[in-house]
Amino acid sequence: MKKSTIWLLTVLMALTFMGLLYIQIIYMESMIRMRNDQFAEGVRRSLYAVSSLLEQDETKYFLEEDVAEVESSSVYTQYGGTPHLGGIKYSFTTHSGLVGDVTLKADADKIYKLQSDQNNVANSYNSMREELKGQYLYQKGIMDDVIINIMNKAADRPIQERADSVSVRRYLKKELENNGLDLPFEFAVVSRNGYVFYHSSGFGKANSANLDNSIFVQSLFHNDPTTKKNYLKVYFPSKDKYILSSLKFMIPSFIFTFILLIVFLYTIILAFRQKKLTEMKNDFINNMTHEFKTPISTISLAAQMLNDASVRKSPTMLQHISGVINDETKRLRFQVEKVLQMSMFDKKKGTLRLQDVDANTLISNVVNTFRLKVEKYGGHLTASFDAEDAIVNVDEMHFTNVIFNLLDNAVKYRKEDTPLELTVTTKNIPGDKLRITIADNGIGIKKEDLKKIFDKFFRVSTGNRHDVKGFGLGLAYVYKMLGLMGGNITAESDLGKGTRFIITLPLLSSEEENNQKE
Repeated sequence: MKKSTIWLLTVLMALTFMGLLYIQIIYMESMIRMRNDQFAEGVRRSLYAVSSLLEQDETKYFLEEDVAEVESSSVYTQYGGTPHLGGIKYSFTTHSGLVGDVTLKADADKIYKLQSDQNNVANSYNSMREELKGQYLYQKGIMDDVIINIMNKAADRPIQERADSVSVRRYLKKELENNGLDLPFEFAVVSRNGYVFYHSSGFGKANSANLDNSIFVQSLFHNDPTTKKNYLKVYFPSKDKYILSSLKFMIPSFIFTFILLIVFLYTIILAFRQKKLTEMKNDFINNMTHEFKTPISTISLAAQMLNDASVRKSPTMLQHISGVINDETKRLRFQVEKVLQMSMFDKKKGTLRLQDVDANTLISNVVNTFRLKVEKYGGHLTASFDAEDAIVNVDEMHFTNVIFNLLDNAVKYRKEDTPLELTVTTKNIPGDKLRITIADNGIGIKKEDLKKIFDKFFRVSTGNRHDVKGFGLGLAYVYKMLGLMGGNITAESDLGKGTRFIITLPLLSSEEENNQKE
């Protein structure tokens, strides 16, 4: 699959997931907004009902009080006592929804007498009507006085008597349940100036937390003067939880979307990794082909020369050709073994033959052998063995290959216009460890490539140079071997200035102490 195709699929899937998440978020916001509106409307209806119930309670209180006063007045005795009273009952409803009754009373004997007199029906009816009309107007005036008296006297009563906390709590609970809002609440009754007459135990927390936006307010007793207005405030501590509870069904949707997103990202990462591995594999095959082609071609050419009779007659030439064949065969075998060893260790089938060796001596032998190759390219190789204790437990062959690979890398990635300066040093460091440093003044490594140089098949770019050959296995092999031998390796580099590899290995004395402790 082409990289452009992978990127196209990535963009399409990313846009799809973004669109899906956007729709889910918009839907959730709409649901929350709708639930908030429904909640607010239910609370407003409940508070208005509570206010109306309190007004009805107060009106009943004053009606009972004033009716008692009216019944004891002379209105009902103006006809010389009340041996037998009758009357007409009237019902009324105020603009605020208050309901009351008024009874217009008269002497029932007079009414019956007038009704029985057949000769004076018309006169009696007119007389009775006028009399009742007069009594009605009188009673209406008294009723108006009663209502005005209620309005004037009610505002002067303490709010604690007009709307006590027990009644307010009972009415609130009942009306909220009627509107489907069965959840805890806190309330307070305050004046127009903000003075708190009383409040529930938890309402103070709402004020201290500055939750004014979450408090619902309802005016009490609408007919009170503006200066004497009082208000009912209600706060719901679990409002957010109540609203969000309706969105529980959205949680699985978000979880599944998140899982799909994770799987998608993982798939994309695998696709790019596979693409990279494929490219590295192809590069490895190409490099391996070139690495194998050179010794094979050399051996093939030498074999053809052996077919020449004149060559066979010359001992010197024959010896030279056999030497070339032997060297190229070793070179070919070394490349094959390097690939096979990496494969074996990846499968954890490789075994190390650990033994106690003097790192200074071993490195010195490698340096002496490799110095000729460095000088061939006009470079200079120096070694400084400052470690007094250099006995380490390693596989001699693989450790030799580690040092050789690092030195060979320095030669491969040298500057063409600057003589190579290659240094090897050993030093004892705290913790009973040996530090080996191999530094050069080569082309250096980019920061983004520095963390990848120990990856298998990875090769640092050399720009326009095409003479650098390899499989991308050398540093991977070095990292693997040192890890198996209990050490580690790090790299430091400045692009254009050079690279330094630092190897750290435990000394034998440290290992013996650990074994004794065990």
